Amino acid sequence: MLRRPKPTDSESDLLREQERFLASGGQSAVNVVRRPDKRRGEKTGDDSEEPQENQRDVVTIAGLPDEIPSLTPAPPKKSRFKKERVRFENEDPEELLDRHDTHISAVLSRIVERDTSAIPVSFPAFTSTAFPKVLHRSTAEKQVGVPAVPGGKKSIFAHQIAARNPKLGRGDSKNDPKVSSPQAFGSTCLSNECLNYNLSVCMFSFSVIGFVDGSTLVSGQGLGPDSAVETLRIHQENQARLQGMPQSEILEEQQKLLAQLPILESYEDNRMKVVIGPKNFLYCYYFVYVEMELPVKPQKEWLRMDKLEPEKLEWTRDLPAPRQRSTKKSMQARFDFSGAVIHPTEDLPTHLGLHHHGEEPELAGYSLQELFLLSRSQLTQQRSLALNTLAHILSKAHVGEYSSSLKGNVLTSLLDAGLLFLLRFALDDSVEGVMSAAVHALRALLVSPDDEECLDNMFPWLLGMAAFPLLPSAQDEEDEDDEGLDESMKETAKEKEGRKSDHDVARLDVVKGLLKMQLLQRLRYILEVVRPAPHVVVDVLEILIRIARHSTSAATQILDCPRLMETVMSEFVPCSWTPPTSPAPLSLYGLPVSTAVKLLRVLASAGRHVCARILNSLGGRERLSRLLAAEPSELLLETGEAVRCSTEALRLWAVAASYGQACDLYTDLYSVLVKALQAAHKPSAPSGPLLVLELHRVKALLVLLTQVTHTAGCHQELQSGLLKSYSVICNPVLSAPALEVIPSLPGLGCFRLKTNPSLVGPGSPLPLYTALFYLLDILTTIHRGLTKKVRLMSISVVLSGSVLAYLQSCVGAMPSVSQASAWLLRHEHLLLYLLLRLAHRLVPVDSNVAKHASLFHQVALALLSWLLPGSEYLAHQLLSTIIFNHELLPEGGSGGPEAAMLAELKLQEKSTPPSGLGPLLRDSLAHLPSIRGCYLTLLAHLEPAVLSSRDRHLGRNPWLSSQFLPELSGPSLPSDWPFLPLISLYDRTGVSEGGGLQAHSLPSGSLQSVTHCLQWLLLLESWREEALKPVPPVAKLARLACVFLCSSDLFLERPVQELTWALFRGLIRPVSLQALNLGTPPPGLASFHDLYSALLAQYEAVSFGDTLFGCFVLLPLQRRYSAAMRLAVFGEHVGILRSLGVSLEQLAIPLENFTSPTEDSLPLLRLYFRALVTGALRRSWCPVLYVVAVAHLSAFMFSQDEASQVCDKNVRPRKRSYKIASMPTKKSKQTPMLTAKDLQEGLVDTGVMVHNPLCTSLHKHDLHNSH
Repeated sequence: MLRRPKPTDSESDLLREQERFLASGGQSAVNVVRRPDKRRGEKTGDDSEEPQENQRDVVTIAGLPDEIPSLTPAPPKKSRFKKERVRFENEDPEELLDRHDTHISAVLSRIVERDTSAIPVSFPAFTSTAFPKVLHRSTAEKQVGVPAVPGGKKSIFAHQIAARNPKLGRGDSKNDPKVSSPQAFGSTCLSNECLNYNLSVCMFSFSVIGFVDGSTLVSGQGLGPDSAVETLRIHQENQARLQGMPQSEILEEQQKLLAQLPILESYEDNRMKVVIGPKNFLYCYYFVYVEMELPVKPQKEWLRMDKLEPEKLEWTRDLPAPRQRSTKKSMQARFDFSGAVIHPTEDLPTHLGLHHHGEEPELAGYSLQELFLLSRSQLTQQRSLALNTLAHILSKAHVGEYSSSLKGNVLTSLLDAGLLFLLRFALDDSVEGVMSAAVHALRALLVSPDDEECLDNMFPWLLGMAAFPLLPSAQDEEDEDDEGLDESMKETAKEKEGRKSDHDVARLDVVKGLLKMQLLQRLRYILEVVRPAPHVVVDVLEILIRIARHSTSAATQILDCPRLMETVMSEFVPCSWTPPTSPAPLSLYGLPVSTAVKLLRVLASAGRHVCARILNSLGGRERLSRLLAAEPSELLLETGEAVRCSTEALRLWAVAASYGQACDLYTDLYSVLVKALQAAHKPSAPSGPLLVLELHRVKALLVLLTQVTHTAGCHQELQSGLLKSYSVICNPVLSAPALEVIPSLPGLGCFRLKTNPSLVGPGSPLPLYTALFYLLDILTTIHRGLTKKVRLMSISVVLSGSVLAYLQSCVGAMPSVSQASAWLLRHEHLLLYLLLRLAHRLVPVDSNVAKHASLFHQVALALLSWLLPGSEYLAHQLLSTIIFNHELLPEGGSGGPEAAMLAELKLQEKSTPPSGLGPLLRDSLAHLPSIRGCYLTLLAHLEPAVLSSRDRHLGRNPWLSSQFLPELSGPSLPSDWPFLPLISLYDRTGVSEGGGLQAHSLPSGSLQSVTHCLQWLLLLESWREEALKPVPPVAKLARLACVFLCSSDLFLERPVQELTWALFRGLIRPVSLQALNLGTPPPGLASFHDLYSALLAQYEAVSFGDTLFGCFVLLPLQRRYSAAMRLAVFGEHVGILRSLGVSLEQLAIPLENFTSPTEDSLPLLRLYFRALVTGALRRSWCPVLYVVAVAHLSAFMFSQDEASQVCDKNVRPRKRSYKIASMPTKKSKQTPMLTAKDLQEGLVDTGVMVHNPLCTSLHKHDLHNSH
């Protein structure tokens, strides 16, 4: 037996099986049939069996034989229309032949101009008849004289032929059986439904009564392609049944049929009447199935309406009015063509085109699902309409118009539904209209006009051309394939991204997903080959701008795309062009476009190498000279477009000058720049819009001159400024993230600034104040002698009420960092830095300014934790000059340490460490320079970022590498930066060595580093508590625990012990203790329980019964915290009870926090009971936990109903070995319930209650008073 081929078979295996098959002589399962070529006259063997439904219209001619006679010569072909032609008796056939001669010689030889001067000229008469005359189906049927047979497939031309010869098509055969059509019984049309429903009944009646001679068959129309055969089969089956039935049964069936007469007459749908005629003959009459109530009454001359489908005509009815639905469920949103949401109860007219045959036809508008469906329609108009509507929806969603009316994020829902792939597919459409709509929708998704406007307005600010890349927030993804591999063997991020699908990449980053889907190549094709309309060109350029703002990598891909930038440069930034004939030209090709110049500027901001490629390889230098050499009015462009092109050219030059490039053009265009600068104070634009454009051009010119001056080695003041009411830091609404936020497609959210347009508009005070502080800082830096000359002005500015109020508001502020706020926050951070530098210079020389030294220091501490990536130089300057400056800590020189020590006397008890708080603070102030050196050394790894940031802030343009700032991943320094020395030491020794190293074995300088860290923390907790407010108390406790975990005896060192005691007392103050929430995981840790487990293990190993360490261990065992930590002590680390000797007097936490409320955890009560019974918990070893265990067990016993039986006098003490049956063993499968009786008996038997000093007051439930 032959086997089936397998996928693993090779070609030789298949050939071997073929030979075996041929040798066996078996029959093939498939026969190859060659279809005959009809064009060559080849006949098919089954021509006569061609299916009936595939036959075409056939025109039969009477008298024509079935076979073609073989006559030679052939008879002349007769035309049925020949008799209609007009013939004249004296017509010469030769002249007729000449008249129809179409040869070129005949035509050229008879060119004779007729004289038409005497012929009157008249217009043709107007008529409503079309020319040529339209032949209607109704006209053809009237000519025939009989209506068309239902199901007939004759064309209009066939009906015309039949009308000319009524005898055609009436052939009949005597040998055929009698087939009676519905018309024979008086009907006009037999519907398929009626025939199928009553066919057997009528045939039964015909056969029984026999009103005609012989058997009669009803037409089987509707029974399928073999209707004649099927009808004959049914007839034969009925005949066989009748022959086998007795006459009485036949008459009984006849009476049943007659009894159904009223039902059949009232059954309107079937329209069947049964009447009794002469000789009791039963007749069945069928009437047309069109008399039911239909929305539209079809006429017989209508095409394709011979077979009615009422359910498909329902859509022609009038729609019901929308009704108010009393439901609380959310309804599907519907939009009109402009993207506006349509209320479900709104009744709109149908001529607006918003009604369709969807699931809810009475509701106007289109849902997102329906728009997605229409965007893939086969009709071009529907695809374009759907894409344009989606574009309007995206535009409105970007500005937050749906946030109040719709539930959920519209943009996120669209992206999750696959909008990105839908638009990418639509871009490949061959129809230009659909492709243009797809470009418009993609632009609405990616581009935010408000963001672009704000970035353009921010460009002339100080360091305004630098911007954060619009990258999504980094998401750490765990790759199981890389676990356990060496770093050199792990895949890079680029390799991992290459393995991902387009959907996975687009889900995390929309722009990366589009680049992976080859969007740039398609946009190049559209610009180069399709050459679309002007608005499509602008949309494509804006899309490229948004992609360029994504990252340096995306900008480089735009430059590397073959022929993309060459097309942009040659077509939209030409060196010469023809002036347009209208203000709105029909094509932008060959004309300068300001959006294209802006694209060059944004690309140049990505890096100095990108900028050099644009200037040199792409010919950007020549384009700059061409656009700037002439005035905007001389560029032969529309006025507004000319000003915009000149402005963008100046901005492009300014970006190039910020890298030290293209500065040689300054000499060539010096006269043009000076002329433009002289005319800046008197703008020539009379109207508002043009005036704004000219102001932007003047600002761009000033930025250019500033960058050129920086490159030449000088400094010049720029713009910026702020007041409290315009502060992003002091207004949480402005720094909060936008509602319509897409993590994979970040934006600036500038639409929110429409409520406060002056924040970034031309009238914003931000440029003025920053420019003023920058100027004063430059003047005091050039020469210290100038400080006295500008002292009065500086003091008046720093001590102004608005500035002090603004600084006071900044102290307690906690602005959120996101893409929507970072672009403004970095400018406000620069303003604060310049203001603090000026105040720092004035504090030593002016007593009035020195009064506010603590305010300046608090703002500096807050600013240090706010600074964003790219501002590392500012952080370094703050740490070096302001943060650790003793002059900004006036508390240290005005009795501050003594006041702190006096305040501490109210709180401290016998648990106070040997030295008070005052000497510790005084010693910490004396070590401020060493503390500063400790932190600067710890942050030495940020040196490359500091140097790069310094070059940008000091205007060292030749060393700048890019105007793109580092990726926005949060502030440069963490909010808990004062704890960094402790965390760093724990990472180096505590994790790797398990905390087993002694203090002298730690890395060099570790003890001093920890001491300086604790001293700085003590200063902040005592005098700058607001600086550590962003750090939650649980994080402070976790960081201080590193003192015990990084070494085996570091906490025993005297300075470390004293400082840690002081910080611990600050954590257990009533206010701080109430805010301590151990259920929240500390930043950087999965849970506090894991840290506490490590702390217990370390205490068991190296604590030596230290009181401070013991207090740290006891703190999480308070009753209001999770029982898991108490279970860890009494279960996994029960040995700790032997050395946890903190007495009730040494406990710095109130005992009530451990005993109240009553313990309700039965497993924990069992562990308390076991520890007491087995002697693992004793009062002499662990007094605090002993009291806690006895208190909870006593409260549990007296809370039971059987507690009164314990005190019965009949209970006699007895000596026996008590078996703790309530404790589960390894082999036991169930845990017995612990009862109060078991506890009481166990405590009595072991002598706990006899020797317990609390036994006399158990009934009073007053444990605290008994001690």
